[in-house]
Amino acid sequence: MLARLLSCASPLAASLASLLPSACALCQADAPGTLCLSCQTHHFPAARTACSCCALPLPDSLIAVEPRSLCGHCLTQPPAFEATIAASLYVAPTDQLVRSLKFGGQLALAPLMARLLYQAIAVLPPSVRPDLLCVVPLGRERLQQRGFNQALEIARPLARQLKCPVAPRLLLRTRDTRPQALLSPAQRRHNLHQVFALQEKFVSGLAGLHVGVVDDVMTTGATLEETARTLKHGGAARVTNFVFARTPLH
Repeated sequence: MLARLLSCASPLAASLASLLPSACALCQADAPGTLCLSCQTHHFPAARTACSCCALPLPDSLIAVEPRSLCGHCLTQPPAFEATIAASLYVAPTDQLVRSLKFGGQLALAPLMARLLYQAIAVLPPSVRPDLLCVVPLGRERLQQRGFNQALEIARPLARQLKCPVAPRLLLRTRDTRPQALLSPAQRRHNLHQVFALQEKFVSGLAGLHVGVVDDVMTTGATLEETARTLKHGGAARVTNFVFARTPLH
């Protein structure tokens, strides 16, 4: 059953990428692709000193002692997911890429964001690679307004690079919710309570799988906590978040 949900990345992404000007998407300097070498090196380092579970930045001294360190919150209150991989922090100027994709409709940026995220994955042990990717679903009203799900636009080329399938409709949003950005951490958790569900006919295919959840930005982690809880209830053995950007503070 699950195989019917799986979707391969479309060659449309490659065609869209060719429409971008030959200038860096961040600094506008001449660049052979969508990002110059200087911006890639400075804003997207090969390895980030971060909590291995939630991807919050950690002191370099702590990482030197234990490369897979956890932050205090994840140590005392472990979330439903096991790990989070982020390509960058959600700070200027890298937040421009998210905003341009999400609110500007610049879909040709999605393959770049997927490539940068894959670079963050490639330096880690093979165990972080999932059996299956899915995405955080948008509500019906927001999807109609935007015309696309930015998480899915990133997930499709990422799945191709990871050589794993992506199930775009595995997770469902049962109701429209208020925008998370307008809410406090406590309100975010209440806003998302039991808002996600799995398509029942595909639940049996999740048993024992390592599932990767793709999203553009992780802020408090409330959305990804709820998706991981839903996937675990459906039988997933492990959940890893793959996000393009992580806000530096809860």
